[in-house]
Amino acid sequence: MKPSRLVGLIVFALGAVVAPHVGHAQAPAKLPHVGAIYLSGHHQVIVDGLRQGLRDLGLEEGKHYGLDLREIKGGDWPAVGQAARDLERAHVELIYAVTTQVTLGAKQATTKVPIVFYVGVDPVAAGLVESFAKPGGRLSGVHSLSRDLTVKRMEILREMIPKLHRMVTFFDSRESISKENAQLAGKVAQRMGLQLVERHLGSVDETRGVLQGLTSGGIQAYFHTPGGTATSQAPLIIAAARTKKLPTMFHDTSLVALGGLAAYGHNYREIGRLSAKHVQRVLAGIPPKDLPVENYDKVGLALNLQTAKEIGLSIPQAVRFRADQLIE
Repeated sequence: MKPSRLVGLIVFALGAVVAPHVGHAQAPAKLPHVGAIYLSGHHQVIVDGLRQGLRDLGLEEGKHYGLDLREIKGGDWPAVGQAARDLERAHVELIYAVTTQVTLGAKQATTKVPIVFYVGVDPVAAGLVESFAKPGGRLSGVHSLSRDLTVKRMEILREMIPKLHRMVTFFDSRESISKENAQLAGKVAQRMGLQLVERHLGSVDETRGVLQGLTSGGIQAYFHTPGGTATSQAPLIIAAARTKKLPTMFHDTSLVALGGLAAYGHNYREIGRLSAKHVQRVLAGIPPKDLPVENYDKVGLALNLQTAKEIGLSIPQAVRFRADQLIE
């Protein structure tokens, strides 16, 4: 028999054996995808916490799920809706929305996709869910008390700076939540006999211009107003404040590690880790309407003594003793 004919018979025989098995082979399962929408800058910390939380639950990115990141420039609110629509059209299993304004935009722009959120205001009052225990729709997630801590945050700042009388805060006037938080801070300052100067934030370039006059007009400290744009640009604010030797008070304790002087409130990385439980359950097939909103109520005081020394501020011992985190 000619060699070429022998090879042909072998290939034919193998094909007869293998073909039935090929016909019954199953295609690889589609990797579920999570779309994450967040503002550029500091909010990346929350997404990093989400990844860590999912790892803690045994879910590895690229193996058990895919993560489709949509980073939005601060203040570009129309881009939030576009990102949400794109993710819904891509048939992601859920959208993870960071901050109240982003969540509102994602909800308005979509109709079917489940949304897991992190918000710093009451999600019922914001119209995101029907109740904490029974969300009743396609949204659920984690809520913190950022706004409710405004009074205590300002009291601690005044305790650190006994002669404090004039502060500055930044907010994005196009962002309803940021405006409300700034108005609340202004009322608190007035009751405490302090003056809070408000400055509008927009793009990063606009912020740099505002930061040039950070200490003008007798400004003695920066008081952070929680809001999407202001928080996303917090590292930029911290760098400018340190250069001008201006004390800063924030709402997220992870910002102290970046050089902020003080923070009283929550830890963004931990909020991301907590959010992973909701994401994991939605991926497992549980609808958000059956997942109660979780309240993140762990509050701490963080102080950066290196920054205090750098700007020439001596933090009272009584405040140091109350700190949950000290960077020395």
